[in-house]
Amino acid sequence: MRFEIVGEITDIETMATGSAIQELASLQSRFGRGRWRKRKEVATVRLFDDTIRLAEIHWYEAQGNW
Repeated sequence: MRFEIVGEITDIETMATGSAIQELASLQSRFGRGRWRKRKEVATVRLFDDTIRLAEIHWYEAQGNW
């Protein structure tokens, strides 16, 4: 689903790191090694139909060892 963050980002939290991430092997295979983290945040977003919602957004990020 496509969306655009249009408001303040709050409540950023790390949900899992390293081997606690179930998709770790896939992430490393696709994007390389690194210090992987699964994160989440709460933000106001605009959806593809122009509705505005408060949403919890999850993503992965990594640092180092590229």
